[in-house]
Amino acid sequence: MARRRDEVPEEEDQEMEEELVSLEFDEPLSWRAGKPIATGELLRRLEKLSKELVDMDQETVDKESLNHVAKELASPNLLTHREAGVRAFAAACLVDILKLCAPEAPFTPKQLKEIFTLFVKTILPALWDPSNAYNTQHKYVLTSLAEVKSILLINDVTNAEELLLHLFSSFFDGISGSSKAASGEQVAKDVEFHMGEILATLVEESPSLSPPVLDVIMAQFLRAAPPGGHKEKADAGGKQTTLLPKEEPEAYVMAKTVCNSCPEKMARYVGQYFSEVIMDISGSSGHTNGHRDDDNLGDDDGTTGPSEADFKELRKAHQLLRELWRAAPTVLTNVIPQVDAELSADNVQLRLLATETLGDMISGIGAAGPPPSPELDPAAYPPLRLNDETPDNPTTSILTIPISPLSFTQTHSQAFHNFVGRKNDKSSLIRAAWTAAAGYIVSTSAGSIGLSREDEAVFVNGIRDKLNDNDEKVRLAAVKAIETFNFRDIITKLAAAGGVHKEGSVLFTLADRCRDKRSSIRVEAMGLLGKLWAVGSGELAAGQESVISALSGIPSRIFNTFYANDLELNVLLERVVFECLVPLSFPPPPKAKGSKPSNGNSQSQSAVDSAYDQDKIRAERILLLVRDLDTSARKAFHALQARQPQFSKVLELLVRHCDAFNGGNPEGNAEGINHNLNKTVDYLAKFLPDAIKVEADLHNFANWHDRRCYQLIKFAVSPESDFKTMHRAVKEFVKRVQGSPKPHMLDTLLPLLYRSAYIILNKSHLSTYMDCSKSDRDGFGSAAQEITTEISQHNPDLFKTHVGQLCKDLVEGAPTAEKSNETAMVETLKACSSYSKKYPDELSSDRKFTQALISYSLYGKPAKAAKYAVNVLMARKDERSMVSATDLLQRIIKNWGYDSPCFLTKLAAVSQLELLAPKVTADANDQIIDTALEDVLLKVRTEAKESDPDWVADSELDEECQVKCWALKLVVNRLRGTHDHEEAKELAKPVFKLLRTLLKQSGELCKTQDTPNHHKARLRLLAGQLFLKLCTLKHFEEIFSHADFNQLAFLTQDPAPLVRRFFIEKLQKYLVQNKLRPRFYTMIFLTAFEPDTMFKNQIETWIRSRARFFRDAKQNVMEASVGRLISLLAHHPDYGTEVDDLIDHARYLLYYVSNVATEANFGMIFKYAERVKQTRDGINPAESERLYVISDLAQSILKKWQDKKNWIFQAYSGKIGLPIGLYTALPSHDVAQKIAEKQYLPEGVDEHLDDLMKSVDKKKKRKTADERTEGQPAQKKAKAAVPKAAIKARSIAKVAKAPRKPPAKAAKTPSRSKKATASSSPAIDSADRRRSGRSKKNSSYIERDSSEDDEDMLAGVAAWDYYDNKGNPMDNDDQDSSELSDLEKEPELADEEDQAEAVGDEESELSDIEEDLEDEAPTSSPPKSNGRTPSSPISKTKSLASRPAVKASSIKGRSSAAGKAKAKPTPKTRAAPTRSTRSRRAAAQVEDDDDDDDE
Repeated sequence: MARRRDEVPEEEDQEMEEELVSLEFDEPLSWRAGKPIATGELLRRLEKLSKELVDMDQETVDKESLNHVAKELASPNLLTHREAGVRAFAAACLVDILKLCAPEAPFTPKQLKEIFTLFVKTILPALWDPSNAYNTQHKYVLTSLAEVKSILLINDVTNAEELLLHLFSSFFDGISGSSKAASGEQVAKDVEFHMGEILATLVEESPSLSPPVLDVIMAQFLRAAPPGGHKEKADAGGKQTTLLPKEEPEAYVMAKTVCNSCPEKMARYVGQYFSEVIMDISGSSGHTNGHRDDDNLGDDDGTTGPSEADFKELRKAHQLLRELWRAAPTVLTNVIPQVDAELSADNVQLRLLATETLGDMISGIGAAGPPPSPELDPAAYPPLRLNDETPDNPTTSILTIPISPLSFTQTHSQAFHNFVGRKNDKSSLIRAAWTAAAGYIVSTSAGSIGLSREDEAVFVNGIRDKLNDNDEKVRLAAVKAIETFNFRDIITKLAAAGGVHKEGSVLFTLADRCRDKRSSIRVEAMGLLGKLWAVGSGELAAGQESVISALSGIPSRIFNTFYANDLELNVLLERVVFECLVPLSFPPPPKAKGSKPSNGNSQSQSAVDSAYDQDKIRAERILLLVRDLDTSARKAFHALQARQPQFSKVLELLVRHCDAFNGGNPEGNAEGINHNLNKTVDYLAKFLPDAIKVEADLHNFANWHDRRCYQLIKFAVSPESDFKTMHRAVKEFVKRVQGSPKPHMLDTLLPLLYRSAYIILNKSHLSTYMDCSKSDRDGFGSAAQEITTEISQHNPDLFKTHVGQLCKDLVEGAPTAEKSNETAMVETLKACSSYSKKYPDELSSDRKFTQALISYSLYGKPAKAAKYAVNVLMARKDERSMVSATDLLQRIIKNWGYDSPCFLTKLAAVSQLELLAPKVTADANDQIIDTALEDVLLKVRTEAKESDPDWVADSELDEECQVKCWALKLVVNRLRGTHDHEEAKELAKPVFKLLRTLLKQSGELCKTQDTPNHHKARLRLLAGQLFLKLCTLKHFEEIFSHADFNQLAFLTQDPAPLVRRFFIEKLQKYLVQNKLRPRFYTMIFLTAFEPDTMFKNQIETWIRSRARFFRDAKQNVMEASVGRLISLLAHHPDYGTEVDDLIDHARYLLYYVSNVATEANFGMIFKYAERVKQTRDGINPAESERLYVISDLAQSILKKWQDKKNWIFQAYSGKIGLPIGLYTALPSHDVAQKIAEKQYLPEGVDEHLDDLMKSVDKKKKRKTADERTEGQPAQKKAKAAVPKAAIKARSIAKVAKAPRKPPAKAAKTPSRSKKATASSSPAIDSADRRRSGRSKKNSSYIERDSSEDDEDMLAGVAAWDYYDNKGNPMDNDDQDSSELSDLEKEPELADEEDQAEAVGDEESELSDIEEDLEDEAPTSSPPKSNGRTPSSPISKTKSLASRPAVKASSIKGRSSAAGKAKAKPTPKTRAAPTRSTRSRRAAAQVEDDDDDDDE
């Protein structure tokens, strides 16, 4: 059996030997020197050999038969033959020999090197020319080397590194197109495939890879970088994408294939590659202690780091890392820890580079940079919808599309965790880089691979926190990070936790940046918010809940920046409104059907729609904007529109002066023309930032003298221009100025044009406003009515083309005894009422319209419809209107009684007739007044209950209360309508008594029955407001006694919060309009105990604003008020000589001092307080000691305030006087000396005053969330020390005890009984009450010093209540801008009444701008648009004294200097007015009645 087994192999060997195939080719391929084979013959032989070798199989070939041919093929004669065909066929035969003889090659090492040299340097590079005649042989060689893997024999060649380097380089260069033939023929895909296969085989099977070869492979990934070198991401992002290829480069793909084919080996090689760069360079920066020795180094390096050349290489390596992560993340396993280590390097630049790199890797951003930011086109129509597919940007390259093949958070969790920790890095550069990276990570969903909810929340919250960072670079980076999100991602990701309304959300915090102290951040933040709202307007109008929740509050936050009192911010606000919220170019003109949008954006209009009404679409966008505004923002919006017609007049005036200037060659009165031009330019410069630049730009515009621009401005600011005309004029104007010799003029001219042109309130939109106000379509009714009302009040000219329709609507909607009118008709009547004041003759005069007005006066509801109807009826002031008024009165009197139908409406009509047609009502006055008093005011028909509320809303007010209010107005209107002053004064006595009784009895008039609480609140409020209204007329103000003044002042401390608020707002309105004399400013200081903190903050800010305004106007109104305040406090019902009582009075004085006193006016205020002790009480001389106590208290407060502020005391050397009537002279010098020497304050007061001042020092600074970054602890709250002596029992203290509860019903109520005011609750600490009106979010990043409280208005970060130049509440003192009056200083304040008259005589409306500017005599500069005027330097004499008590010697030593510094200037000479200001105001009073009574 064994033998048989031995015989089997022999038989098999014999069979195999029989089956082996030997090479039949036997022709010579080599020759001796001098006898070469002909090229053609040689090619024939090689081709024959090649065909035979191709057909042979490795398993059956006789390898011995190949030795001879192999030797000849390896001869230099063939390998270096000059004929390409010979080399090609020889190479094809050689690869077959290698295949058949594998694994052993029948060549010597030298021959093998020559063979592979032929392959690598000749045959394979020839593949880049597919048109080559021997391309087939070349491809055969490539395919054989790849499939048989005989390419691996190259590793056996001596110095194989050179050939490998050449092979890799030629493949990558060739495939990239740099070595292609001139024919440009594309290389076949199979060639690319086999090349990649060869390279992958060499990497996988080779024992090692030389560094030069690895460099070549790595270099292919940098082909993704933008042309021009490796620039920073910030430079390349979005700007180089058009230069990048749309697809990945072939060499890049090949290198990616190689890396992904053998990830383990490549990971080792790549790790070694980067360790040489990263570790060597990073190590030189010194990881000595892992943290910086000096935290104060900021962004500078604390150690000597790598050189610039090293950093250049390092940046290049990190750029390569970004692209490797996109292409082959598995090869970076050993590199990520090295980059992670850089995050903790001492060198800031290393940490910055590592942070940027890891951020890009997580978000899938490569060397090409980030994708371009999504375009938010606010002018696109139809607007974007949430479910719309995001269109691909045609310029986007695949290299900029974020791609992350693996989840970085899962594969490198430690590095990810450390990266997240960099958000709190001490360096602002790194925090900014982290913020930018966080934006891309969230917006790209970590390179489209996705983030967990927790990780996404970390980054979203990080962006929010960085919006509040204390470094401006970080805040700006956070705003720009949000810009990387598209519309859908902003809604679904950033707004998922809350929108603009929700405090602490990303969008809420972004909105806070609209008031950032840095202009660049404000611009970016406000512009982004404006675009977001505009893009989302379609979904907002459609009622999409998530979009409404996220974006609806944006317009309010933008418009509320109006209250920041910053000229630059006001210009930005207008720019955002007209370029983002409602762009001038919105909506775009319709495109032809089937035309392709030029920008490829799905938002663009693509077809002509028969219903495409541009004016309607734009008007609806404006209505949507107004509908979304909150109360304060609406006031700001309407204030901006209210000043538009006034600025348009100024701009037209500028154009006239420029035209007369004639480019520097005026004709006629050159001096007068230059003066007028300079005066107008100076005036406009006050309303814009950088007055010097504004003046230069406007003078350049005048010198340019482009008449076409003059005409374009006239088109833009004309109310007759429709929107299309206005828009074209603005576009052409901008284009012309940009092409002028000085295009920078546009920086000044465009804001003025925005402010003056009819953009929002345009006659083209009026029809849409009116339609919506009637139908309430899409919920726009209320907004449309508001806009219509504003137009009627401030732009009645726009109604010219629609007044006929208004009259027609009124006729059609007129009520009857059986049918009531629609509510919308009231606004239409109001619009006609306003229009009739300016154009009384243009309203319809036919009988139907007159009868309709009478119907509204008889049956209109609500009652104010009758008021407006009477206004329109009496507008012409001719005989016909008097006849109509007589007819109306007769019809009313026929059935005149409380129980008669529509009595409320009739009462309102008669009230207005008493004002406008006193002659008509003269005969029926007794009957009218008797009914109003006896049948209405003195009777109570509604039973009072204990459950009655203290206040009810207007909409819930019962008819009896309304009737009483109108009856009270009727009684007062009778006075106002009486033109004879002496007769009016006589009639005023019982009326004043009636109003006085209402105030004293808290609204009660009936002696037999109690009046409901809410009725009394309404009546005493109305009594106070009517007192103010009467005092706007000089002849009534003259008989308004000091006792009545004091009683009226106590209404600021009424128990009902809304009574206090509405009275104070009316008081502020009249004061801003200069309708009341300065003594009424005293009342405002009784709000020191106002329990509503926000309202009190608003009042304080208003006081500071007015104080600054009067300082700028060189008028001592607020300083003189301290004299009246001392008298008012001396007669306060709560006055007492107990320490607790005096400390409460000290709070009033401290409230005054903290808001009015400055170092410059401190001496004057002290002198007023001191002067009080040189007089007697003019109201009650027997109680003069009260004045002296309050005077000493005021002086003590002033001294302590001076010490607190470290002010240098400057004794005021000018003359001052106290109000006549409040104070009288002392009987003798001895009495005066005795009073001056006596100290009237009881013992112990001074110590309690010290405690009071300390409580001010300890008050908690306003610090909100945006002043701290995450991880930084909040400041500890300062406990406000309340002295025990200050814990006085008062009714208001109960409110202060629980600040979290709603405002208390009772404020500090004057009371004559001490027991009535007793309470166990402490008074509100002054530190908690004296805070500026900042909003919750604040853009300050450092702790404020208490001395800054006096300059809160300049910080520009609060939302406060103010009034426009018409007196409308707008939560802002900005409208001081409208006051052009030059309030003159009086040499002696003893004549304060005359001074008040001088103040009142000054014009404060911008409506007279043209008249003032045309005036030849120069006047003082008006304030800026926000109430500021350029502060003139006040000369001060330095003194060593720090307290008011100054030695006589020191006074003497500086008396002359002080006299020069403080001497009052001579009153300025003003041009004589052409008409009496006082009489003009009196005439205007009737016309302003609508506005006054509507509030």
